[in-house]
Amino acid sequence: MRRPGVSSTLSALVAPPPSRAAAAFRRDVLTGLSSRAKHIHCKYLYDRPGSLLFDKICELPEYYPTRTERAILTRHAASIARQIGPRAALVEYGSGSSVKSRLLLDAMIDPIAYVPVDISLRHLEASAAGIARAYPAVDVLPVCADFSQGFSLPDFPRPPSHSAVFFPGSTIGNFLPDAARGLLSGIARLVGVGGGLVIGFDLQKDPRVIEAAYNDREGVTAAFNLNLLHRINRELDGRFEVDRFAHRAVYQDAQGRVSISLVSRQRQTVEIGDASIAFEAGESIHTEYSHKYTLPQFEAMAASAGMGVHRVWTDPKQWFAVAHCVVERPS
Repeated sequence: MRRPGVSSTLSALVAPPPSRAAAAFRRDVLTGLSSRAKHIHCKYLYDRPGSLLFDKICELPEYYPTRTERAILTRHAASIARQIGPRAALVEYGSGSSVKSRLLLDAMIDPIAYVPVDISLRHLEASAAGIARAYPAVDVLPVCADFSQGFSLPDFPRPPSHSAVFFPGSTIGNFLPDAARGLLSGIARLVGVGGGLVIGFDLQKDPRVIEAAYNDREGVTAAFNLNLLHRINRELDGRFEVDRFAHRAVYQDAQGRVSISLVSRQRQTVEIGDASIAFEAGESIHTEYSHKYTLPQFEAMAASAGMGVHRVWTDPKQWFAVAHCVVERPS
């Protein structure tokens, strides 16, 4: 809950040197596109234009995850806040515009700090400043990092009772099963025994509902996916003719996931700096998975990372879930 009249601390932004981030982007793109099965990690979808497009996706009528999760958080914010406990530091993975975190910060009991973690520096700067203005009693300590690679928590000006990671948006579904388990283990190590996790994840349902969410009629999801090629052109001296590629998203029932890719419409060669990448007609660049879970599947995955699922909230259609987990043993 907010305490008027108390000035917050907005820390200097913790961010990697721009040259290091640019070198990693170039290396990962060239390595992925030189592989037999071409791929680029989904984290590179989220530059500033990509992040803004994703914000638009979240408001689309077909894209149920955001509004369903938001409804769960709105309805159960007080219950979730009680589960987290008083005087906690809230650490948000993939904070984006920090819209959902406000629902928790409004309900939490004397939150000490908010640590937004995002890979998009410009998006992070804007959202952290907005949170600092809105919550003067909370120390806002932004970290620009790839949370999947691990990072350290900043020094807290005031010691919290514990840290609780907030990981909304079903982003855990973007990771292959082993990587998802590894990410949860990393969260357990970050917050330590007694630390918490509030996580949103998409549940298995009618595949037609799922596929429509990733193939919206306005084409915003396609623009979001294709923006990755525009980003390569902008930042890596790429020469993609973007209209020669098409967005594709299909549900793979056996794996319980959506597979998202960019498909070459024709045989072509694309230059990126001094490198040349050949594409056959119909050849794809895999950009993202979105796994859907059952509750037992998620509980087993959390247990493998040393976490116990203490409570789960869902919507009336059982389309989406928000869970509160506590680290019970070292991971």
